[in-house]
This record gives sequence, C-alpha cells and structure tokens, in this order.
Amino acid sequence: PGSCPALCECLEAAKTVKCVNRNLTAVPPDLPSYVRNLFITGNRLARLPAGAFPAQRLPDLRALNLSGNHLRAVEAGALAALPALRQLDLSGNPLVSLSPQVFGEGGSPLEELALRGALRDHSVLLSLAAMLQSGALRNLSRLELADNGLLLLPAGMFTALPALRQLDLSNNSLVGLRNVSFQGLGQLQSLNLSNNSLGVLRNGTLAQFRGLPALRHIGLGRNTWVCDCAIEDLVAWLKESDQVEGKEALTCAYPDKMLGKALLKINGSDLNCSMPVDLPSQLQTSYVFLGIVLALIGAIFLLVLYLNRKGIKKWMHNIRDACRDHMEGYHYRYEINADPRLTNLSSNSDV
Repeated sequence: PGSCPALCECLEAAKTVKCVNRNLTAVPPDLPSYVRNLFITGNRLARLPAGAFPAQRLPDLRALNLSGNHLRAVEAGALAALPALRQLDLSGNPLVSLSPQVFGEGGSPLEELALRGALRDHSVLLSLAAMLQSGALRNLSRLELADNGLLLLPAGMFTALPALRQLDLSNNSLVGLRNVSFQGLGQLQSLNLSNNSLGVLRNGTLAQFRGLPALRHIGLGRNTWVCDCAIEDLVAWLKESDQVEGKEALTCAYPDKMLGKALLKINGSDLNCSMPVDLPSQLQTSYVFLGIVLALIGAIFLLVLYLNRKGIKKWMHNIRDACRDHMEGYHYRYEINADPRLTNLSSNSDV
C-alpha cells in the first residue's frame, strides 16, 4: 500500500503522486492508497476503460489531473470507484467519446470539472450535456469549458447544476445564447463569456442575468458586437448594471461606421432606428393582414357572383349556343368535304 509505481514520483507527506510525461498507456494499477492528489499528465493513455482505478484502493483521492494524455474515449464506470473525488481535469484531450455514465449509476460528489480544449467533437458536447442534465454532478461548483470552439450550447445544459458558482465559456465561438437557460443557477457568481462571437444579448438573456442574485462578475470582452437597433437593450442594461467587468472597454465591431465606438456611449441618434427591431414579428403581422385582405376580396367576389347569378347564367347559355352553332357549321362543312359527290358542287357553287 505504501509503494510507489515505477515511472511515478510519490510524495507521501503531501499525499501526492505524479506520473508526468512518462509515455504511460494505462493507469498504474499499484497506486498507493494514501494518495489524495494524483497527476497523470502528458502520457499516451488513449482510453480510460471501466474500472481504470481499482475499486476501494483510492478512498481518499480528491484531485485527479488527467490533462494532455491524448485521451479519446472515457468509458462508462471509468471513474465510478472514487468516492472522495472533488476535482477532475480532462483538459487538452482530443475526446471523441465521453460516456454520460462515466461516474457510474450513483453520480459523483465532484465539485470542479475542467474540460478546456476537450470538447472539439460535437457528440462529446452532447454527452456532457446529458451527463449534467441527469443530475449526476449536482454538487458541481466550478465548470470550465473554455477553448473548445463552441458555436452553440445544447438547450437546458445547465439546468441541473444548483450548486454551480463559476462557469467559464471563454475563448469559444459562441454566436448567441438564445437557447441557453441560466435559470436555477441561484449560486452562480462568475460567468465568463469573453473572446467569443457574440453580436448581441437579447432581452430574455438579460432578464435571466437580472434574476441571478449571486451573479457579480460577467466577462463580455473581445466579442463582435453588432451595433444596430437590436443592441439597444444590451446598452441600456450595461448602463444600469454593475455586474460586467471592464464594460467601458466594450466596443462595436459592426457596422463599419460604428467600428470602435464604446457601447456605453451609444445613443438613439447613432443607431437611427427607423425600422422596427423585431422583424419576424413585423413580417408575421404583415402576413396576417395580407390574409385578411385576400379573404375580404374573395368574399366580395363571391357576393357579386351571387347577386348576378341570373345574368351570368344567361351569359353562359348564350356562349353555349354560340359555340354549338359554330361547331354545327364546321360539322356541315366537314360532311360536304368528305362526300366526293358534293366536292365539285361545293367548288362550283355557292353553298
């Protein structure tokens, strides 16, 4: 129990084991039971199978760092036998498979989870969302999802994290938060959205921010803010809120005439909002009005037809008689032309 695995460095007094840059392909099976802090980084594990950590052998392990191991798959039950685990770092691994049951059926007391640069595959992001939504990590207080190139987040991804206090979504490519719900995150204190591709924050998102009593730090720097009429709500919120760090440095990225202008210095005359902001609602209203007009025209047309039904009937009869007389004339000429005895007669006389 007190021995140290080959290729690892053990510090019994600090209850720490380090297996760093040793080209390991599997978790050492003979880890000492006293370990609380375990670093297995910079190796070539490739996959973390079920039971990767021996059951009941590491009862005190609290911090596990598996970053930079070329991990591609973390299977169901891989971290199920770690009852004291509080911190997990899987950053810098090119994951293509992450089982939602990685902590087993009963969940985990995990409090901090770092996945920086580990969610490049969209299926892994969906698996993580399923894991979080299942309630397996209800004690999670810190979640780091930076540097993953994320465009959009799965709906309801954070709804089962009531203890979450810090959420880092920085250095991604997020273009909007319309389908993201922060409701239920009553303990959230810090939200980092800096260095993304956000063009605007809508009223629904701003209302959620206002409804989070503990939220004191919001990072919005280095985003591509589009300063048109849709930015008015965000500007008004920035002017009244003390939650945004460095809000004076937030500037417009589009259009060209507004490039570099501080958001806090924007006023109505700069935006020239002659068109309504909510174009989808305007178009929907226009379609409804057009439908009403067409229905009214159709009703008038049917009414005119009904009032003139006798005249229309007489007109239709006249057309029918004219067509019948015309067709009888053609039929008579055809009979003359088809009878060889009448052919000479028709050519020499006026029939």
